[in-house]
Amino acid sequence: MVARITTAAFQGTQVQPVDVQVHMAQGLPSFTIVGLPNKAVSEAKERVRAALSALGLALPPKRITVNLSPADTLKEGSHFDLPIALGLLTAMGALPEGEIAGHMALGELALDGTLTAVSGVLPAAIHAHGCNLVLICPAKQGGEAVWAGEALSVLAPQSLIELLNHFKGVQLLKRPQATLAPDLSGPHLDLADIKGQESAKRALEIAAAGGHNLLMSGPPGSGKSLLARRLPGILPPLTPSEALEVSMIHSLSGTLPEGGLMRTRPFRDPHHSASTAALVGGGTQVRPGEVSLAHLGVLFLDELPEFQRPALEALRQPIESGEAVVARASAHVSFPARFQLIAAMNPCRCGHLDDASQACSRAPKCAEDYQGRLSGPLLDRIDLHVDVPQVPASDLALPPPCETSADVKARVAAARAIQSERFEALNSDARTNAEADGRLLESIAPLDGAAKLLLADAAARMRLSARAYHRIQRVARTVADLDGSQAILKLHVAEALSYRRRLPGRQTVSMSA
Repeated sequence: MVARITTAAFQGTQVQPVDVQVHMAQGLPSFTIVGLPNKAVSEAKERVRAALSALGLALPPKRITVNLSPADTLKEGSHFDLPIALGLLTAMGALPEGEIAGHMALGELALDGTLTAVSGVLPAAIHAHGCNLVLICPAKQGGEAVWAGEALSVLAPQSLIELLNHFKGVQLLKRPQATLAPDLSGPHLDLADIKGQESAKRALEIAAAGGHNLLMSGPPGSGKSLLARRLPGILPPLTPSEALEVSMIHSLSGTLPEGGLMRTRPFRDPHHSASTAALVGGGTQVRPGEVSLAHLGVLFLDELPEFQRPALEALRQPIESGEAVVARASAHVSFPARFQLIAAMNPCRCGHLDDASQACSRAPKCAEDYQGRLSGPLLDRIDLHVDVPQVPASDLALPPPCETSADVKARVAAARAIQSERFEALNSDARTNAEADGRLLESIAPLDGAAKLLLADAAARMRLSARAYHRIQRVARTVADLDGSQAILKLHVAEALSYRRRLPGRQTVSMSA
C-alpha cells in the first residue's frame, strides 16, 4: 500500500503542490527519502522516528521509501516532517486508509511530537483554499492560515497526538481564530520632535504622499536618520489586500510576528555591510531580500555610499519594475518588491564639506570621490534630492514646532485618497503616483502651457534623461494633489524641479524658474 498526502514547495511566492508518497515493503530495514530533498528534509526521518517513539509507536522493520513528487524539484525546509509522519502512520495502519486524503499538511516535528512553526503557511493556506483542501499546520500559525478565506478548513494541533485524536474522533480541533500580528514598531516618532529642517520635512511629506524615493544629504547630526524614522508615522495604514500581500512575503521568510496578519507598513533598515543577496534576495536557499521584505513599505539605507557597489547597482531593476528576480542555475524565482527607497548620506567622508573650519584638506576632491561611489543610473531613479544642513544652535533652543505627524498624515491621506479615486476611475492597478507610467502617466499628469514650457526648458538646460523627466512629472502630480489642484501648474513643476538638484560637490547647472 502507498499512503499519500499533499504538502507544498515554494518558488518565490508561488506554491507548488508536492505529493508525499510513503511505501513499506519487505526487505532489509531502511528509511529512505527520495525526490531531491535538501539536508533539512533528509534529516526529517530522524525527527519523525523520535516523534513516533514519543507516541509509543515504533517503525516496523521494513524497507520504507518516501517519495516527494515531482522528483525533479528541489525540496527545502523542515515543513515536510508532518506530512511524512502522517503518511507513515497511514501506512502502518495507525490511521484509517484515506483519512488524510484531501488534506495539505505543513509542520516541523519536535522530538517529543509537538509541532513547531514553519515558513510559508499563509501562501500554502491560500493555495489550499483554491484547491478545496483542508490545511493542517502548527497551532501557533492557525491564526495566520485562516486569513486565506472563511471557507478554508484549518486544523491547527499543538502536537501529533492531538491530530491523531482528532482523526479518531476522540478530540475535536476547532477552527482557529484569525489574529493580527502585534505592532512591534512601538509608538511612532513625531515630526514635532525635529526643530528646523522645514524643506526636508516638506520633501518627506511629498515622498509619503506619492510613494516617491528620497535621498537626503547633509553633515553628521543634521537629522537625516531622525527624519527617515518618522516616515512610517505619516504613511497611511495597509489596506486588507495589501496586508495579505505583505504578510505572505514575511510568512515565506519566517519573519511574520506570532503567526498573525501584519497591519503596519514594513520599515527595513539594513546595515551598510549587507550583501547583494541580503538586499535583493537569493542565497543557497533562495529567500526574499530586504527589498521584498520592504514591499509596500520603506527601505531605509543609511550611509548610502558605504554600501557595496554591486549591492547598490542590484537595486536598479527592483526600483524600476517593482519586482526582484533571482536567477540561479537551480532556480529562477521572483518576489514582489514595490518599496519606497529612503536614503541618507554625508556629502563627503568627513561629512563637513560646506564647513571650511572642519572640512578635510582634500575638499572638494574627497567629496567627488565619495559621491562617485553612487552611479548616475541609480541617482536618476531617486525622485527627490534634498539637502539637510546643520541646524544652528539658536534654532535648537526654540520651542518645538506646532505641526505634528498627525497633521502631516492627514494631508498625506487626503492626497492618497485623490490618487486612489483617480486610478480607480481609470481601471488601473497603480496605488500611488510613483507607480504611474506610460500612457497612464500622461493621462493623470497633463501640464498646462506655462508648466509644460518650464519643464521643457529645464529638461534642456539640466540635460535630463527621459526617466528623470517623467519622475519630475510624477512629483509635480503629487505636489498638485497635496495642493488640492486637479491641474498641474507652473509652481508645482517648479517645486518638483527644486528637488532634482545634484548632490553637493557635483557640477550643477543654474536655472531660473
